[in-house]
Amino acid sequence: MSEALIRLDGITVNFADQPVLQNVQLSVKRGEIVTLIGPNGAGKTTLVRAVLGLLKADSGEVWRKPKLRVGYMPQKLHVDATLPLNVLRFLRLVPGVDRASALAALSEVGAEHVLESPLQTVSGGELQRVLLARALLRKPELLVLDEPVQGVDVAGQAELYRLITKLRDRHNCGVLMVSHDLHLVMSTTDQVVCLNRHVCCSGHPAQVSGDPAFVELFGQDARSLAIYHHHHDHAHDLHGAVVTNPPHVHGPDCKHG
Repeated sequence: MSEALIRLDGITVNFADQPVLQNVQLSVKRGEIVTLIGPNGAGKTTLVRAVLGLLKADSGEVWRKPKLRVGYMPQKLHVDATLPLNVLRFLRLVPGVDRASALAALSEVGAEHVLESPLQTVSGGELQRVLLARALLRKPELLVLDEPVQGVDVAGQAELYRLITKLRDRHNCGVLMVSHDLHLVMSTTDQVVCLNRHVCCSGHPAQVSGDPAFVELFGQDARSLAIYHHHHDHAHDLHGAVVTNPPHVHGPDCKHG
């Protein structure tokens, strides 16, 4: 049986006496991708903050595996244009990280070529991969990804979601992800939690896409989007351009080193 990494049991959070989350149940197991979806103001960011231990719920319980290692990827990163900070120095802000480990993490996410680039000059897709590399440097058992494809075009989004799946397989970690990209994320997740201050519905993507609560929140068109699978025989680079001969990424099924 898969190992539970975190469980939220009956979490309720109020701001100014107004409920932001009500009686939320959620769990993430090792090797599982759980995706939070919901409209703006649904409480997704608040739930993530509760998972990370950045806020205390008014009621309910948050259980974490003892000494749980968490890698967090924020939705956005604002860096002052005048700050002399390149990608390597940014990654070395993580305690214990040297040049070799920073380069290894960047290589794992396909962004090793930006190692010496000023952080302010990398593209949207490159920045998201840098942030993902930074999360991996913590050797996480649980990856928490808040809108991981923010600022990336559709082709690049599909590539990033596939990369996240490969990382889950390679590291056997759990993934809790916040997303708005129904048509892409539903084919790359194990469990979907539809949130609108409370859990409207949850389960496997095919199950959730037919739930009346899902259709009520996202409309009839969302049901066809939710069962869309992005299959093709080519890859995209960090900017979304088609790559004819993409570099090989070693994974658990490799027959070579």
